[in-house]
Parts: sequence; C-alpha cells; structure tokens
Amino acid sequence: MRKIFSILFIFLLFSLSSVTASTVNAASYPWWQIQSVDTMKYSRDTAAEKLNDSSFDKTIDEQVKNISEIGATHVAIATPYDEKFIPFLTRWVKAARKYNLKVWFRGNFSGWEGWFGFPKITMEEHLAKTKDFILENKNLFVDGDIFSACPECENGGPETKGIDPRRTGDVEGYRRFLIEETKTAREAFKTINIKVTPNFISANGDVAKLVMDQKTTAETGGVVVIDHYVATPEKLVSDIKDLEKSSGGKIFLGEFGVPIPGINDPMTEEEQAAWIKSALDKLILDKDLIGLNYWVNTGGSTQLWKEDGSPRKAVAVLNDYFSPNVLSGQVVNDYGGAITGATVTTKSKEIVTDSSGKFALIYRGNNITVTTKAPGFKDKVTAVGSPTDKEVKITLVKQNKNIFDLILEALAKFFNSVIL
Repeated sequence: MRKIFSILFIFLLFSLSSVTASTVNAASYPWWQIQSVDTMKYSRDTAAEKLNDSSFDKTIDEQVKNISEIGATHVAIATPYDEKFIPFLTRWVKAARKYNLKVWFRGNFSGWEGWFGFPKITMEEHLAKTKDFILENKNLFVDGDIFSACPECENGGPETKGIDPRRTGDVEGYRRFLIEETKTAREAFKTINIKVTPNFISANGDVAKLVMDQKTTAETGGVVVIDHYVATPEKLVSDIKDLEKSSGGKIFLGEFGVPIPGINDPMTEEEQAAWIKSALDKLILDKDLIGLNYWVNTGGSTQLWKEDGSPRKAVAVLNDYFSPNVLSGQVVNDYGGAITGATVTTKSKEIVTDSSGKFALIYRGNNITVTTKAPGFKDKVTAVGSPTDKEVKITLVKQNKNIFDLILEALAKFFNSVIL
C-alpha cells in the first residue's frame, strides 16, 4: 500500500508541475480564417494612370497600413495580371508584406473583360496566360496567399454575349471552365512549390447558385466564393445558408458592403456602421463561413475610409470583429491534472484543449458564458466578465470517482496547503 501511495504522490507531483510549467500565449485569433478588405478602386482602376507615378507609393502604403491595423489577415489586390501591370502589382504586394498581410490576388487579364483597351481573349488563352503568370512571377507569392484566376468570370469572355451561363444557357461548359482554371492554377503553384490557395473564383450570388452544385464545388476545392450585395443583413445570411446547403461547400464572402445604390437607401455613417454590425453579429454564428472580404476600402459608396484617409464609423465596427478579445485558460480535473481534448464553447466558437489542458478562445463583448465538457466529467458553465478576465482555470468534476481519485484529491489538497 505504501508503494502505491508513493506512486500516486509522484504522479500528482508530475501532474501539477506539468500544469504550471507553461503559459498560454494569448495572441490575437481571428474570427474567420480570412479577414480581408478590398482595394479595387485604387489597385485596379488606377493601374494605367499611376503605373509610372512613384509618388503614388505613399497612397498605397497608407491604404495597406490602414487595412492591417484593423486586424485583417489579407488585403485584396485587383491589379490586372498583364505583363504591363506587373510593376504596379509588385508595389502593392510589397506594401502588403511590409505590414505582414497575405494577399488575395483577385485581378484578371485585361482582355477577359476588355479593360484598358486590351483586345478580347479566348478561354484557351486565359488558361495559358494563367499558367504563365504564376510560373513567371514566383516572387509575388508567399505561403498563405490566395489566388483567383478569373473573379466574376461571368462578366467576360470572347464572344459578344460572353460566357455568363444565365445568357448562354451553357451551365455545364461554364462549370468545366471553372474546374480547368482551378486545376491550371493548382498545378502551377505546385510547380513553384508555394502553398497558395488557387480555387477562389468568385461569382455573383445568382451565378453561384446556378453553377455551384455539389460536384462542381468538390472539384474546385470545396469553397464557393460569392460577391453578394443585398438589402438586409437577414437576406445576406439566409442566402449564404441556402448556398451552403445546395453546394455542400464552405462559403467565402468575396465582396459585401453597404450602401449600394439601387439596393440600399443612402446611409449616414451611423447607419452604415449599424448595418455592418448587424450582419457580422449574424455571420459569426455560421461555422461554414470561412471568411469575408469587405468591398471597398476607399473610393466607392461602401468605403470604410474617406478619400483623405480618415476613417468612417464602420472602421471601428470591422476592427471589433477582426480583432476580438481572447480568453485563455486551462481545464483541469479535481486534483489539478490537465484534461486534454476538453471542448470549451461559447455561443459562436468552440475549441479543444491541448495536451496541457490549455486553450485560447476568442469572444466579443464584456460578458460571456463558457461551457466546458469532457468525457467522464460533469459539464461546467463558467461566466466570464470584462475583457480583463483574460486567464481562467476551469475545474471539471468526475462523474464517477473511485478510491484512487479520492486519494489524489486528498494529496492535492495536502500538497497545496504545504505550498501555501
């Protein structure tokens, strides 16, 4: 019996020392895998005008810096992929790296829609140009970037009426082209050995609903990207839910923002901020929404920053979601041993404890309720107050205790009383 007691005591000492040996890193965690802001009005629309204007670098730097400071993980850059514009694109990418942002490349070849007077190109030419662009510009990309070969591909094409399946009726042909675009980009990035997500081919919400069935979604990587503008937050959420069901995939909200003339009434700064907050309050509850890209940073009716760089009230709202509070802590048993694999859940997030029983969970607001569960233990509900309550220890009680559990509890109490 003395030998068993000694073993239990040594086990207890080891358990307690391992529990207190490390500290949770309560670094910021994003709500979504991808939190992006779009720069199209400046990174694409001014590409020809500012191509050789070095003073424009100051504008690029200021805009990218603003986006980084609200907690974005990515910046969406829409500069065309034509050789002519590579120097301009490079300047935007350089700014993104300076501020530790990944890039969502969502430009296109100018000939697809006829931008800047470029002649139209065919689907075959688009595929060949996509491959060449990636292989010849390896220096632009880093692991974690996102690449779209043909955003809103339905808006272009070689024929007078383009390839929009709503007009042509050729839904299967459109699907094949998206699959081939994804395959081409994926193989090119594999060749240059850079881990870039290649399947973010965004579409108007109606086009995505028509085209992205479960087979097409699976063959293009399991993510459906929609550029979607609607009148109400409720409509935005319900449309996303419907597409999740019909496509069987995850959703990335490639463009959203308010107000859009013809869809939304004119909005004050306060009304814009309130609409965005209402939408994000609902979107954070959707576990199949992997990210979103706000359109646009500056230069449009939905802009976050005014032309002089000063923030509108919506900036603070987006920052609140892109940079949430972090609750870190540890889940232990009755005698202080770490519980691995416990689930710690709030209304909108769930995380599993690591091998030391540690967790870091993001949340919003000043008061939240955390539910902790582990097999063989009683569930526990913990109330967390202000954001200053950053560290918690959650003790779970075993459902059925045996003699060894009782001995370990007694030893733990004795050990702690000696230390104190």
